[in-house]
Amino acid sequence: MGVEWADLAGADLLVLGVMLALAAGPYVSAYRDGTSLALATVLSLMLVAFVQFAHSVLQGVPMQFSWMIDLLGIKPGVMGDPVESYRMLSAAWLHADWIHVLSNILVIALVGIPLEQRLGGRRWLAVYFLGFIGGNLAWVLSHPDSLNPAIGASGAAFGLLGAYMACWPEDKVEFPLLFFIRAWPVWLIVFVRLGLEVWQMYSLQSGTAGESDVAHMAHVGGFFLAYVLARPIAKGAPSSLDSIDGDATQSQRTQALLSKAKQSMGGLDDDPWFAADKPLEGEAARILLRLREEGDELETRRAWLEELSEHTICPVCDGEMKTEMKGENCRMRCVVSGSHVKWP
Repeated sequence: MGVEWADLAGADLLVLGVMLALAAGPYVSAYRDGTSLALATVLSLMLVAFVQFAHSVLQGVPMQFSWMIDLLGIKPGVMGDPVESYRMLSAAWLHADWIHVLSNILVIALVGIPLEQRLGGRRWLAVYFLGFIGGNLAWVLSHPDSLNPAIGASGAAFGLLGAYMACWPEDKVEFPLLFFIRAWPVWLIVFVRLGLEVWQMYSLQSGTAGESDVAHMAHVGGFFLAYVLARPIAKGAPSSLDSIDGDATQSQRTQALLSKAKQSMGGLDDDPWFAADKPLEGEAARILLRLREEGDELETRRAWLEELSEHTICPVCDGEMKTEMKGENCRMRCVVSGSHVKWP
């Protein structure tokens, strides 16, 4: 029959609350600070896995019989009920053991980070989402009556491979493959990893490989859904779909992000102090002038904005001003309320 929500004790609900906070926390921090969503995903998965496995050890229950997996994993036989749709998301944060979670993290870190540099954070997150949704759908459709829960971010990891293959197959990414760790072209990584999945599925179907508790169909589903939709998603990304970067060097991908960031820098012609009829004077006015003269580069703009923040106050509330980073862009804001001043 399985575990029901009503069966959970208060301590179990507390554990779920902690897991939810730890899963979301890295993404909130990454959004606020403009840092990597791929790295946030790695941290999110590891934090949830730590709580999941620690809880299992403390309860003395093998992982395959954990109420977390039963309650939060994908069960195709119950997915026809809209109430159970939360499993499509929750299953991607649970894993069977440390090998399971670390194998997914390996792909997300080594392939996901350079792909994020190509796509940008929001598009990367969309592709990651498509991966685990595609994997879950493939598993549900291929095992419609099963009540055995399926878990893991493997569909999402294969989705990243699918998106990279669709958009920049000639990029070279550092990856452990064929017993060597070196920069392999994405198409070769996909050929080996996806080929192994297809071979294992064939072996299972032909009866030559016995039984397996690995959801190979979910891996393939995540790959192909992301592969099909990646190019439309990638339009307008920091790297052009037509760009060729066979070496996939860090500096080249970083340069693409910097170029995109420069295009999104705000204008300096109008300033909030003049608009509030409180034009800057003295040293502050001199710094503002230098900012306008030299602030067309990211680093120099940041330097002058940091100095200007030390010599000005908010024109709305006379509060302190500070600088904050949004990705590669720097801006000034009022400490009391960002609604007062966010400039440029």
